[in-house]
Amino acid sequence: MIPVIFGCSGTSLTATERAFFGRIKPAGFILFARNIESPDQVRVLVRELKESVGRTKVPILIDQEGGRVQRLKAPHWRAYPPMATFGDMAAKDPTLAASALRLNCRMIADDLRRLGINVDCLPVLDLPQGDADPIIGDRAFSHDPDLVAALGRIAVDALMASGVLPVIKHIPGHGRATQDSHLALPVVDTPLADLQQKDFVPFKALKDAPFAMTAHIVYSDIDAREPATLSRVVIGRVIRMSLGFSGLLMSDDLSMKALSGDFAARTKGALEAGCDLVLHCNGDMDEMQAVASACPPAAQALEKRLATLISQADKMPMADRGDIRARYDALMAKF
Repeated sequence: MIPVIFGCSGTSLTATERAFFGRIKPAGFILFARNIESPDQVRVLVRELKESVGRTKVPILIDQEGGRVQRLKAPHWRAYPPMATFGDMAAKDPTLAASALRLNCRMIADDLRRLGINVDCLPVLDLPQGDADPIIGDRAFSHDPDLVAALGRIAVDALMASGVLPVIKHIPGHGRATQDSHLALPVVDTPLADLQQKDFVPFKALKDAPFAMTAHIVYSDIDAREPATLSRVVIGRVIRMSLGFSGLLMSDDLSMKALSGDFAARTKGALEAGCDLVLHCNGDMDEMQAVASACPPAAQALEKRLATLISQADKMPMADRGDIRARYDALMAKF
């Protein structure tokens, strides 16, 4: 096994992908809209992915947040609201917001689990600022760090109780970026003290989450040269020591334009900086081969930790979907 999460190109594996994954054995996979047609098709694809690496305890990731970012869509799946909906609700009725968010995340988890997907890249713990690029926007709960921490905790606990592992993102905070890191490298010049008092608060509160995803952002008061994904200073001193994050740290997508250099260099840089896993999403075979060429074999401890996390998630009871949906719809009707 190598410490990388890969995407694939379509709704089923090609012969080339099957052979490649079987040879290099990535740690896991991530699905996007291009990989999804129907529930039965997704279940078959998930089975193909697991069979390609010869393991059953394989992380299968997806970005199913709600709002603008949800890969499972109508007519087969419910459209979920963006997370800002629950932040707005909390300003009026915190008890209603907590209950609605919990049920919302349980329904998302139920959708995923019935497909064999066991990791959701949710919740977004970023604090969007007024002058920031809208890439985060209503994907975030709120501008209030304490409220984000509280709602983030509900989301994390609800997903885990429903058998899906959450990924907190984008650590240590993407909310101040004035550029979309998919397209360019953002630089945040905010003093460290301000970041500690605001942006870092939700991530510190959720330091026990099983997974976190890095931000491709330069925090100039911490490391003026490298984005967090490639920075030993940010990962070591901030994410691991100051925030105390103890889970598995994965990079954001290596194919995003915030990063420069070839894919082997990006991969090596992220792993050497302290990422446990690297993420490559677009399914481009040439890029995946370059990423794989720079990945050393994963430590046995990583393979064991992933298998343990998935085994624990698999043991959680399945939800009563009808009951959860009825209660959720009744709560949302009050807002």
